[in-house]
Amino acid sequence: TMGNWLVNHWFSAAVLAAWLGINIFLFTYYFLFFDRDERYFYTRAILGSALAWARASAKCLNFNSMLILLPVCRNLLSFLRGSCSCCRRTLRKQLDHNLTFHKLVAYALALLTAVHTIAHLFNLERYNQSQQAADGSLAAVLSKMHLQGSKWLNPIHSNQTTVEYVAFTTIPGLTGVIITLALILMVTSSTEFIRRNYFELFWYTHHLFLVYFAGLVIHGIAGLVRGQTEQSMAEVHPYHCAEYLTQRDQNCTHSCCKDPEFGSIPAESWKWVLAPIILYVFERILRVWRARQKVVVKKVVMHPARVLELQMQKKGFCMEVGQYIFVNCPAISPLEWHPFTLTSAPEEDFFSIHIRAAGDWTERLIDTFQSETPRIEVDGPFGTASEDVFQYEVAMLVGAGIGVTPFASILKSIWYKFQQADQTLKTKKIYFYWLCRDTGAFAWFNDLLASLEHKMAESGKADFLTYRLFLTGWDTSIANNVALHFDTATDTVTGLRHKTIFGRPMWNMEFAAVAAAHPRSVVGVFLCGPEALAKSLKKSCHQHSSLDPRKVKFYFNKENF
Repeated sequence: TMGNWLVNHWFSAAVLAAWLGINIFLFTYYFLFFDRDERYFYTRAILGSALAWARASAKCLNFNSMLILLPVCRNLLSFLRGSCSCCRRTLRKQLDHNLTFHKLVAYALALLTAVHTIAHLFNLERYNQSQQAADGSLAAVLSKMHLQGSKWLNPIHSNQTTVEYVAFTTIPGLTGVIITLALILMVTSSTEFIRRNYFELFWYTHHLFLVYFAGLVIHGIAGLVRGQTEQSMAEVHPYHCAEYLTQRDQNCTHSCCKDPEFGSIPAESWKWVLAPIILYVFERILRVWRARQKVVVKKVVMHPARVLELQMQKKGFCMEVGQYIFVNCPAISPLEWHPFTLTSAPEEDFFSIHIRAAGDWTERLIDTFQSETPRIEVDGPFGTASEDVFQYEVAMLVGAGIGVTPFASILKSIWYKFQQADQTLKTKKIYFYWLCRDTGAFAWFNDLLASLEHKMAESGKADFLTYRLFLTGWDTSIANNVALHFDTATDTVTGLRHKTIFGRPMWNMEFAAVAAAHPRSVVGVFLCGPEALAKSLKKSCHQHSSLDPRKVKFYFNKENF
């Protein structure tokens, strides 16, 4: 299975290995450089190894700050996906892991920020101690050099200075505090819980990235950490002259009598982040331009349980199954863009989304559409098409909760292809499993299943789709109602011919039944749902696949919508 993962995700594995490798190389190289380089001999006399920890983490912070914007350049990714359309689909699919990589880089930034900050707190403490020391040590002598004009090495020139004073009155201190606060707010507000329930909070807080990058570019400008200049090194090399600094008399005539001179480390964060910032600016301009193109709302359907369906048209819009769009309603908020999976099939002359009430923005949008039809802006579509479904003779589709949305597009598209005798469609049988917590959420999808059921029965293909609905959360009133109407032709919960099953699926039984019905087929298993479910489905695929190559094989695909 690890081998399978590497075969399917070799590109992701290569990117991950390269990213880790570059981070480790940068950290190790610059750690050793600042820990051993002779230009920083005197700086180390005051700071010790904390200098190397601070500088090495700074290099890695620059590298990761350069990467953090690239995975969220959606149009850049779409361009890459299009330009490598001749590449294997597994490679194109890897580009859909962009947000996973974005999060990984963000966590690395948080870790490196902690290392960098702690190292600098040690540095400040040591600068302070050296400034206040009167013991004639090398660190103390170096710290008094500011008394002779601009030759200073220790940025703290007063015995009254505190760490707090430096943090809030110097450019590196203040920008460091601001950057760290921005990063903490962005990371904490982007948890799954907040994104799902308070999307607006996540959306607005994430725009602190502007503050982060502005602070990052300014952060090193003051050059508080210094090293010996090249000219001074040639004149008074520390390896020969350091000892004379602490034991020098007034009438010194030795070649080491001259004081060493120091210069700042130039600010370089801007060199790392300039190109990604320019790319991202172009990305935002492109998004604004695309959003300005007219969208016509053809039909508005209000389904039960406050689910709004919008059917729209836009010139030049071309979708594939499993893709998503970003939607903005200027009447509600000119800045907020929300992602929605497309529920229409490419064969239809419109594209549609289903919006359920889940947060302030969706609530306000549904209320607005009940009284008027506001202007809608659309950006997209994005994401790799989920065309793998069409490549299997038998497909098992599993949708959990809202994860059912992309299957609306897939089921419709399969039916259109099936009707038109499309040569690209190899599918002969579909098993569809929907796991849901409450009956309200079933409503709009029921309508779709009912219409598919009706169309298939009309054309004598009723057995093309077998679906099973599992209600994983129910109350006694539903259970009593089901018991009363147990012998009716249609289901009491959904009104469909296939009965709703109460509880979770027994996957072993389901897989065994499919294996028995299709003993010589290759079965594609597709999931849009939580990771825990993915694990049990993977296990079942493995257990029920025959070792005999001529017999049934199950292949697991987790869609990344």
